[in-house]
Amino acid sequence: MNLLKRAAITSVGYYLPPDRFDNHYFESFLETSDQWIRERTGIIERRFLKEGPTSDLAVPAIKQCLERRGIGADDVECIIVATVTPDMFFPSTACVIQEKIGARKAWGFDLSGACSAFLFALNTGAKMIESGAHKNVLVVGADKMSSILDFSDRNTCILFGDGGGAVLLEAIEDESLGLLDFELHTDGTGGCNLNMKGGGSLNPPTAETVANKMHYVFQDGKTVFKSAVVGMADVAESIMRRNNLTAADIRWLVPHQANLRIISATADRMGLPMESVMVNIDRYGNTTAGTLPICLGEWWEQGLLEKGDGVVLATFGAGYTWGAGYLRWAY
Repeated sequence: MNLLKRAAITSVGYYLPPDRFDNHYFESFLETSDQWIRERTGIIERRFLKEGPTSDLAVPAIKQCLERRGIGADDVECIIVATVTPDMFFPSTACVIQEKIGARKAWGFDLSGACSAFLFALNTGAKMIESGAHKNVLVVGADKMSSILDFSDRNTCILFGDGGGAVLLEAIEDESLGLLDFELHTDGTGGCNLNMKGGGSLNPPTAETVANKMHYVFQDGKTVFKSAVVGMADVAESIMRRNNLTAADIRWLVPHQANLRIISATADRMGLPMESVMVNIDRYGNTTAGTLPICLGEWWEQGLLEKGDGVVLATFGAGYTWGAGYLRWAY
């Protein structure tokens, strides 16, 4: 007898800091322009959290998510935090969040997968629900990318923003709805092209690592773009093929918000019009682990996600890491 349960997203929440920084902000100290940034990335503005850590982005999103579901923090059983900018190396940001929201019965951990971390965490949480280990799992994607950006490097600092989102996973009885499939990948040979070299045990913090700017994001932009545009489109097409889906079966593509050209290429490969693609990179930039849950939160809030909608999530990030997920919206 099959005892596995179907996991589904039963609530969503998101948070963006209030301070907006449009492309003109960078013109005052970098050799760049609004037109140059728009044409190459699709970004018009982004949000930066002036004070506070990543957990301050996550907590408001979580509170909104739980309030919408009508449950309290004491009802949460597990917290998975997808982030590349934890408050500290340890304790985990999951522990920090558990204390901040008062989730006294929950355990949790952080998951590091860069821009793919939320999708990896979503899969992990789904397996916990399916196995019967937990009745609910809170999956968070949040990053304060401004804390690891070199604002003298025009190739990276213009790309990112700060933000966070959260979803609640629970079991549902309807097997046709919920989280139906995942395809996840890593390729460590791409690590040299997108990383932060300093701060870990390989290059512990010293005056030299700080002077050499090793605690900031490094990216070989052209190489990463070429890999991402292929990887994200390939895996999105693959998950459609695995599940015998056509474009008519997909109401929404939820792509990682790294570059509008990558998003467009993925939609094109899937045969989807841009009207069926969640895009907010123009307003928020790349919030790393925050992009997918922020999209879900915004579109649900606007009444654009309906029960039964076919949804494909697709992402690509440092590692390299990439993947796709297929779900049918359950609430």
